[in-house]
Amino acid sequence: MSNNAQPLWQPSPEAIAATQMDQFRRLVNEQFGLNLADYSALYQWSVDQREDFWRTLWDFGEVIASGRGDKVLGSDTMPGAEWFPEAKLNFAENLLRYRDDKPALVERLENGRRRELSYAELYQRVERLAAALADQGVGQGDRVAGFMPNVIDTVVGMLATASLGAIWTSCSPDFGINGVFDRFGQVAPKVLLACEGYFYNGKTIDSVPRLKEIVARIDSIQKLVVVPVARSGAETAAAIADIDKAVALDEFVASAPERALTFAQTDFNHPLYIMYSSGTTGVPKCIVHGAGGTLLQHLKEHRLHCDLKRDDTLFYFTTCGWMMWNWLVSGLACGATLVLFDGSPFYPAAESLWDMADEENISVFGTSAKYIAALEKSGRKPRETHKLDSLRAVLSTGSPLAHEGFRYVYRDIKADVCLSSISGGTDIVSCFALGNPTLPVYAGELQCRGLGMAVEVWNDDGKPVIGEKGELVCAKSFPCMPVGFWNDEDGSRYRDAYFENWPGVWAHGDYAEITGHGGVIIYGRSDAVLNPGGVRIGTAEIYRQVEKVEEVLDSICIGQDWRDDVRVVLFVVLREGIELDDELVQKIRTTIRANTTPRHVPAKVIQVADIPRTISGKIVELAVRNVVHGKPVKNQEALANPEALELYENLPELAAD
Repeated sequence: MSNNAQPLWQPSPEAIAATQMDQFRRLVNEQFGLNLADYSALYQWSVDQREDFWRTLWDFGEVIASGRGDKVLGSDTMPGAEWFPEAKLNFAENLLRYRDDKPALVERLENGRRRELSYAELYQRVERLAAALADQGVGQGDRVAGFMPNVIDTVVGMLATASLGAIWTSCSPDFGINGVFDRFGQVAPKVLLACEGYFYNGKTIDSVPRLKEIVARIDSIQKLVVVPVARSGAETAAAIADIDKAVALDEFVASAPERALTFAQTDFNHPLYIMYSSGTTGVPKCIVHGAGGTLLQHLKEHRLHCDLKRDDTLFYFTTCGWMMWNWLVSGLACGATLVLFDGSPFYPAAESLWDMADEENISVFGTSAKYIAALEKSGRKPRETHKLDSLRAVLSTGSPLAHEGFRYVYRDIKADVCLSSISGGTDIVSCFALGNPTLPVYAGELQCRGLGMAVEVWNDDGKPVIGEKGELVCAKSFPCMPVGFWNDEDGSRYRDAYFENWPGVWAHGDYAEITGHGGVIIYGRSDAVLNPGGVRIGTAEIYRQVEKVEEVLDSICIGQDWRDDVRVVLFVVLREGIELDDELVQKIRTTIRANTTPRHVPAKVIQVADIPRTISGKIVELAVRNVVHGKPVKNQEALANPEALELYENLPELAAD
């Protein structure tokens, strides 16, 4: 437990007083005649008085709406809570509130190409594309899909779609054809916005053959609008000349009659995004998110939990197939400059993103725990090679950030930053637990639970516990719950996904602990928890120790059914030229045993060449466990490297004692 550990970073009283979080606390005290002394008290109030909290946040976040109505919460059930049932607003209008010459978007590709768009230019681009979409017949409730890299045109596409009250859905261009069909095929988009190619790890990848196949397979697509990324405009037009329904972006926009940008005023819960579960256990779930809940939640997380202001430059390393892209683009509502990067974070060199951080004066730098671990293993020390003068916060998500990852950031990246490990998911397009510029940072802990989110950890008896491991739940309704799943008429799939364990309580599927000082530790996914001898072990507890072993680059851990029990099996990817011998196995086991319990020590340690991951970089313990047990793995299209699963089939080491 890290309750008694020294914090790695602590904000000064002056720094705390200057944050929007503390400003908000003082505002609440003033408005409600309270004396909330600190974040802990503010959090408790926000959960006990949810209606007052969300109404106050609406005002603080300066939500633009044609009407809010008097009622904050109608029916208060999970699922089905009715937040702001009388409100009318438009998501895009809130993100386009600034229309000046300040940079809104900076696009950086791995080949060095850079483009920039001011807020005024962004507004004009959205206006032109919205006119073309409207001319194509796109209106409220229609779907527009993006098969796009993380570039300016993708953001323009989403905003133009949302301005019309239509629904945006996207995945990144590294998805295979079946992965695209499994997603977009379910939601029947009217228009597909797609790139003709993109760059990754020094290669140019051609998307045109897949575009032909997508249009042929998804009947609902009336228009394929192709954005030049890897080719010139003329080359793009030539490349798509024989594709049915295809038109280049410039031509699509130029041929539409001019139309002033208007913002369709829709209900608070009007669908904004359709997002997809990773789909490693079957066809991806199509999760529908509402405009109002997404907006309010992101305003809260950006302004209060990240202290994002107009003079900030926000970067998150993400693709358009991961919810962090949707989270990133909401930063426009704060008037910040967003940096969009597309490509490999290690190309042309391991420090490429930090070069960019200096060049663009990035103040909030977001990435994955996997990237931080890989950067440390590469031996890079940005603190010694880069200025990082503007950097004030580092965000990490995707999987639990190990204690060593925390220490690495403070030792080798920058000592004076708020390092915020954050956790939530596509399911809520946001976070349950995240950072806080007014709180200390402890190794291995997420700083706090998000305001207004009644996050608890429950034991097997369904009782909330502190300082013990259990299931992460949200015990009261919150505005950014999904509106529902697409094509789930009776709501049964939605209920089964989150409310099967405890009716009326959101069970998120994380194995976690709330610490004595209000931090959160995530031990891994509940369905990947190991159970040797009936003792529950979160896989993150083992990964944390394995990361200390210099020879190991990556690892994945499963429970193998063995002689009426479960034994722990650890697969490791080693540095080039290193072979797994008895001495290294012993070193790994000793490292794990020294800092955990004998039950954590793997019965088998096996070297593999690769570890299967989803396209957003998450390791897939369940898929590996199924392969090891000879069970089929459904929907391998959800994996970035499905061929890696073959490495785990029929391993002789797993048949032996």
